[in-house]
Amino acid sequence: MYDYIVIGGGIIGLNIAKELKTREKSSKILLIEKEPDVAYHSSGRNSGVLHAGFYYTANSLKAKFTKDGNKAMKEFCVQRNLKINECGKVVVAQNKEEYKTLYELKKRADTNGVELVWWHEKQLQARYPNIKTYKKALWSPTTATINPKEVTLEFKKYIIELGVEVVCDCVYIRKLDDHTIQTTRQNFQAKKIINCAGLYADTIARDFDMCKDFVIIPFKGIYLKDEKNQADIQTNIYPVPNLNNPFLGVHYTLTVDGQAKIGPTAIPAFWRENYKGVANFSLSEFLQIIYYEAKLFIYDAFGFRSLAYNEVKKYSSKYLKGLASGLTNNLNQKEFKTWSTPGIRAQLLDTKTLELVQDFVVQSDENSVHVLNAVSPAFTSAIPFAVWVVDEHVMKNSVN
Repeated sequence: MYDYIVIGGGIIGLNIAKELKTREKSSKILLIEKEPDVAYHSSGRNSGVLHAGFYYTANSLKAKFTKDGNKAMKEFCVQRNLKINECGKVVVAQNKEEYKTLYELKKRADTNGVELVWWHEKQLQARYPNIKTYKKALWSPTTATINPKEVTLEFKKYIIELGVEVVCDCVYIRKLDDHTIQTTRQNFQAKKIINCAGLYADTIARDFDMCKDFVIIPFKGIYLKDEKNQADIQTNIYPVPNLNNPFLGVHYTLTVDGQAKIGPTAIPAFWRENYKGVANFSLSEFLQIIYYEAKLFIYDAFGFRSLAYNEVKKYSSKYLKGLASGLTNNLNQKEFKTWSTPGIRAQLLDTKTLELVQDFVVQSDENSVHVLNAVSPAFTSAIPFAVWVVDEHVMKNSVN
């Protein structure tokens, strides 16, 4: 019998295991991962951007953890000799309406205690001549990039050093009772089971009679890379986002290794691991997801029709580059020609309101904890978010 079983070796599961073992050194903790190693999915396939924390409304969990998570993740990288690119980020406006939204972002930054600096157009031109904006831009000095796969693997190494047992190639099959799960390895028992299964978190949660009003709808993200950065991108360049949905729009990202990327897409996927072709196809997942995507299309919830149409067009590199060109002054884009490894965003949908859930969601009882909607900026927020999950959902619901 374990004290805790953590399902899922992504950045959140690893950090929850770390936090539990740090607090309870004598505890017996098992982390299971269905793949041969950690970082096979979202935690190893995201942009690698450490966000500053100014996009999110003050009462949200995302606002609560992103600023401190940015600092904590950088400290971890320094302690473990991992690479960081302290390249910052510029958010630019392309017209009068977007210019107004810059003020909302600045307001959120001030409320959240995040450093965000106004730059007039001439200041921007003096610093980055290739970037253009309408009147003003916002400069985020604390935004940085790391290698997400490298960092996730390092957290695995760290928790093993602490004494957490990590078992890979171990697929969750079903719940047998409140303290027992069946896996492809064997049955495991624990006083408390913590579900951090990412794309499959909702299906596991339903086994525990949770997640009744939500379902995960996958969105595929792909970048177009300039591997030698011939375009000479020197910082992350972002557009003003549509604050009514959780996607940040097509932008330029500067990786930790100095590569430049345009993207990402947010293309509705048809099954949870719909990375390429028909690989990992699941008929049951397809039927469930197409049902909800059809509802979103019919009711045009949150403008889903136009979103889906515009996102599918991003399979065209010419179209994707055209969107990015609005952020720069005649930047040479011809070397952006290699597609990145796709990633899948495990986006939670409220099945009653047909709205995409903007914030993190955690549900729990005395026997289990379920981390749902751990989407961007979950990677940035992972360290303080894990502390909060342990405080508010693991310890408070524990039976003494």
